[in-house]
Amino acid sequence: MKTSINCFIPFMGTAQAEQTIQNLKSSELVNKIYLLVTDKIEEQIEGCEKLLVSSLNSTSAIREIAKRSDADFSLIYTKYTSLELGMFALERMLHIAEDSAAGMVYADHYQVIGESRNLCPVIDCQFGSLRDDFNFGSVLLYKAEVLKAAANEMTTDYSFAGLYDLRLKVSQKAPLVHINEYLYSEVEHDTRKSGEKIFDYVDPKNRGVQIEMEAACTAHLKEIEGYLAPDFKKIEFNAGDFEFEASVLIPVRNRIRTVEDAIRSVLSQKTNFKFNLIVVDNFSTDGTTEAINKFASDERLIHIIPERKDLGIGGCWNLGAHHPKCGKFVIQLDSDDVYSGEDTLQKMVDAFYEQNCAMVVGTYMMTDFNMNMIAPGIIDHKEWTPDNGRNNALRINGLGAPRAFYTPVLRDIKVPNTSYGEDYALGLNISREYQIGRVYDVVYMCRRWDDNSDASLDVVKMNGHNTYKDRIRTWELQARIALNKKK
Repeated sequence: MKTSINCFIPFMGTAQAEQTIQNLKSSELVNKIYLLVTDKIEEQIEGCEKLLVSSLNSTSAIREIAKRSDADFSLIYTKYTSLELGMFALERMLHIAEDSAAGMVYADHYQVIGESRNLCPVIDCQFGSLRDDFNFGSVLLYKAEVLKAAANEMTTDYSFAGLYDLRLKVSQKAPLVHINEYLYSEVEHDTRKSGEKIFDYVDPKNRGVQIEMEAACTAHLKEIEGYLAPDFKKIEFNAGDFEFEASVLIPVRNRIRTVEDAIRSVLSQKTNFKFNLIVVDNFSTDGTTEAINKFASDERLIHIIPERKDLGIGGCWNLGAHHPKCGKFVIQLDSDDVYSGEDTLQKMVDAFYEQNCAMVVGTYMMTDFNMNMIAPGIIDHKEWTPDNGRNNALRINGLGAPRAFYTPVLRDIKVPNTSYGEDYALGLNISREYQIGRVYDVVYMCRRWDDNSDASLDVVKMNGHNTYKDRIRTWELQARIALNKKK
């Protein structure tokens, strides 16, 4: 018997979906086409059946799709814009799905923006790819029996996290396979720069969505034995013999426009303890070194130029943290940014003792170069809760700022010698055993400007970053599962 596919596509009206429907109808593999509608629509499309759902990403919608998944495979299209399948695209996706015993396959594709057709490669889904914003593209082809089995295990009714919950449950049963071929085209209407999109997940208006995503991810972690209960190691804060209570650490390379602002914001701090500033100047060539030297008369400033030339940001952190003048606590400041007031260091250090934690994460405000607030404004990362923060950390894509560490723990773990994701890897590793404390006052100003490292990244660079963070999650998840098995 010939393999067949049931297709499920969002529907608001003929004008919106006509091209997609005709494209699907042209394939002999397509058995039925269901139009997913969230409101009653009178229009009838010949050869299609309307399916009323509460929302496209709800659990109830997934259950309705599962009920009608009576073909070999089920294709879910996740966008309202037009879909254009490539030549023999469905045949290729079925072939790979059957050969790989996949629960779901997805593919590279093109994005059509105006008259331009751009390459849009996606990345492999790893064991630790738990981000709810993982980009699979808009065409998801599920093996129907796996989809139905996963849907039968969806016991929580979500309004927003249904499709995410389905993906997690399918991944427990069969691989999610990436086809490294450009098999279809989708129309893109979100034309913001990549740097403007990366904070969508912490937008306050999305809080209800985030709560559901956290619940779905936590349930998944419990099912695969990767969940950690809120049982943390206690810290006495008496390890080592530190001259300084705290050090601020600034790794910098070629930030002549901003480094002086960063240094001033540190040296102006008011504290009831002794602190210093360690600047690791990684062979700057634009005048940054000379700018740092303007502050040489302040004995609190330690200006380090590494002997090694193979250090990323993480390597600079290791160099500063292992310096004999490094304090008991080390607090991060990027060379682009500034502390919001004179009390930032005091608040961060106080949090260690008050919350008994090995790491503290603050709250920051997004600003332009001139310190004017820009969207999304204040980033408080409230997903870092004492009871579930270290589990939810495997789902989110960042830790917040500023980040501060108990130096003996930091020296023991050490920072990956990379220039992206090193802080995330460190936070996940620390949270495996220790509490991560929180400061919800705005203590940091995160500046976005043209030369900023992630203001606007191309898709290849973004994919590289996401692949690395997913790899970090995979390693951490594997370590947590092994830890649980020892208990």
